[in-house]
Amino acid sequence: MAIPKGLEINNTIGLFLLLGIAILSSKVAECAPFGSRRGLMETVFDVTKYGARPDPTADSTRGFMMAWRSACQSTGPAKVVIPPGTFTTGETIFQGPCTCPKPITIEIQGTVLSNTDISLYSRASWISLEHVDGVVITGGGTLNGQGNASWQYADKTGSTPPLPSSLVFQTVKSSSINGINFVDSKGVHLKITDSNDITVSKIKITAPGTSPNTDGIHISETININITDSNIGTGDDCISVGHGTTNIFVNNIHCGPGHGISIGSLGKRPDEKDVTKVYIKNCTFHSTTNGARIKTYMASSPLQVSDVVYEDIVLDDVKNPILIDQHYNSKNKNEPSKVKLTDIHFKNIRGTTNTKAPVSLNCSEAAPCEGVELADIDLTPSGSTGPLLGATCQNAKTVFSGKTSVPACQ
Repeated sequence: MAIPKGLEINNTIGLFLLLGIAILSSKVAECAPFGSRRGLMETVFDVTKYGARPDPTADSTRGFMMAWRSACQSTGPAKVVIPPGTFTTGETIFQGPCTCPKPITIEIQGTVLSNTDISLYSRASWISLEHVDGVVITGGGTLNGQGNASWQYADKTGSTPPLPSSLVFQTVKSSSINGINFVDSKGVHLKITDSNDITVSKIKITAPGTSPNTDGIHISETININITDSNIGTGDDCISVGHGTTNIFVNNIHCGPGHGISIGSLGKRPDEKDVTKVYIKNCTFHSTTNGARIKTYMASSPLQVSDVVYEDIVLDDVKNPILIDQHYNSKNKNEPSKVKLTDIHFKNIRGTTNTKAPVSLNCSEAAPCEGVELADIDLTPSGSTGPLLGATCQNAKTVFSGKTSVPACQ
């Protein structure tokens, strides 16, 4: 049967329309890469395309920084990739602000070694992120500071600049780091300062218990930070919370070896800012010198520490489970600390200790501690330690409650 002319034309137009849609759909599918965000192509900036070489004897500093610069200044979603292999860099700066859409990703798949020549570092950092809003660091790779070649130069008096930190967040916003391994930093492994809204999760930090000043994570002048689900063992504090910090949440951290999780030290410099709203929960300490610790210098400027909670803490052979030390490292100072501690809570802390005096609250005579709560403190001696003594308290207004194996302050 013959097709009417009008219907024949309509069918022809429909056929061309369907063919055009099919071709267009095919082209869109070709342009949309795997892992694209919001339908935009994510461009990969591989450091080896910018001169970096997976050769530990080669200097890849320039290649790293050029890859970052290209990614940061791009107009589409960007990812900097450090592929499998071993790279070596000196002082490396990833600086913003960036023009690419947030977030910009740094994917560390391989191992990066810090050059052992400390003369290459003009400031106290190996890799630093500066003035960046929205960066994600991930990939399962390793940052190896090769600190064993430099620890002999570590300053234990505070009179000379510290050795370089492995990774520094400086003025960084709305960013995260997860799944990265840190090994043997020259100084602090991860330092976060003058930043806000930072998430740290599932990282591993490893350094010998004898390595000097190798804090796992140090925070200062930072607001809103979450540190969770990580393993940290170093020669200093697993985590240290410095001045000017607010809304700090620490959860599920395995600490040891090291000096525990500390607030401080505070009061060393005249321009320090208050610390408030620090919550440390569900953490385990193994063979550390301290558990929950707050430390301040004598002869300090006035400063406040408030709303601090250590809760659900498990201790295994820890020397000083609960410690407030407001005479920290102050042998040559006579004036008392003016750091005021209020609303401090130690709750549900249990486990073993290798010291007879497991609770020491050594507060300042010029600014006595107020509102110190110890609830459900269940500690037992490890090894041949012997019976535990009661809590030692100086210039502290305390409240003991719940089940406690440590007698209250006399």
